[in-house]
Amino acid sequence: MATSINKLLSLILLVSTLLLANCGGSGGGTGDGDAGNGSGASMRSVGKKLFFDEDLSSNGNQSCASCHGQAAGFADPNVTAAAPVSEGSVPGQFGNRNAPTAAYASLIPQFVPQVTQTVDLTVSNFHGGQFLDGRASTLVDQAKAPFLNPVEMNNADKASVVNKVQNASYADEFIEVFGANAFSNVDQAYDNIAAAIAVFETSSEMNPFTSKFDAVMAGNASFTASEQSGFDLFKGTAAKCGNCHTVNSPNATGSLFTDFNFYNIAIPVNPDNPAYVANNTFRDGGLGDSPVITLPAEQAAEQGKFRTPTLRNVELTAPYMHNGVYATLNDVIRHYDITATDSLLFVPEVENDIANELNYHTDMGLGLSMQDYADLENFMLTLTDGYF
Repeated sequence: MATSINKLLSLILLVSTLLLANCGGSGGGTGDGDAGNGSGASMRSVGKKLFFDEDLSSNGNQSCASCHGQAAGFADPNVTAAAPVSEGSVPGQFGNRNAPTAAYASLIPQFVPQVTQTVDLTVSNFHGGQFLDGRASTLVDQAKAPFLNPVEMNNADKASVVNKVQNASYADEFIEVFGANAFSNVDQAYDNIAAAIAVFETSSEMNPFTSKFDAVMAGNASFTASEQSGFDLFKGTAAKCGNCHTVNSPNATGSLFTDFNFYNIAIPVNPDNPAYVANNTFRDGGLGDSPVITLPAEQAAEQGKFRTPTLRNVELTAPYMHNGVYATLNDVIRHYDITATDSLLFVPEVENDIANELNYHTDMGLGLSMQDYADLENFMLTLTDGYF
């Protein structure tokens, strides 16, 4: 937990430094994520209001929270495997990916080239970054994008967003935090809007670490026999979940259950994905199609790769995978155990890259029992926040 808290504090310091540079160190605000300034306004409180403000979309009907709701583990509460992609502010407009959880996103490191291997020698060439394809290096960069995306909040330009904030009920609080000239420069104001959202996303509200798992690691609760068996399977060489969804050592405190690396895990096409419905030849290239990858050889090598997501609150964040193809955790376990290794019946969206993990070349799969499935799922249910 101490490591996670230190990362949170480091990000707040980084954002604060950015804001002081943007504001020239002047004005009424401190730039501190938690500090007030007489009225109680802070970057965090303003960021929360921005996060939940539906008026910041073109039709006044979508906020950050619309696709990242707390009850759904800060994923989209309205999607299913049959309707896997969030609808934008403009009715009938959809992206091509299932919205990932925004919880714990503040702890994702910046995107960097970094060659690493799993224990079974599957290679990842890149590490970290926001969005599933790492295309935003930092949380501040990520917060800027949905406002202007035509299939998300659909604003015409930065000035449109800034104008809406300037006319919002919390505009005075924004000025208190960022200074009397908070709205005088559109680019600076837009950067500060994103920075405030990022600071809210570093808060304990979005990074609570209050699951049963955390209680067990702190010595304040105990796993059931099935949960303990699932945890052992998760970390071990049978299920191999921990190869990519890594568990911190020695006591797993603060684990996010991700190595932040990029792999192609052989996900099948979701025929209900609007992008596929519109064009049945659509294939999501993931990192290989991301603007952060520019060399043709790298674009080819990274096709179909996505960053390993956190498993915290995974009970709440269905449907699963980048295209929402799986409705249940049982489906996900079956994917790794059987589906991705069945070369006779199954063709992945983009050819498989984790052969070593899944015994892909032998078509044997992992060989898990139905009890193993139940135990693994019961363990993953302990990762839901709100236990204490």
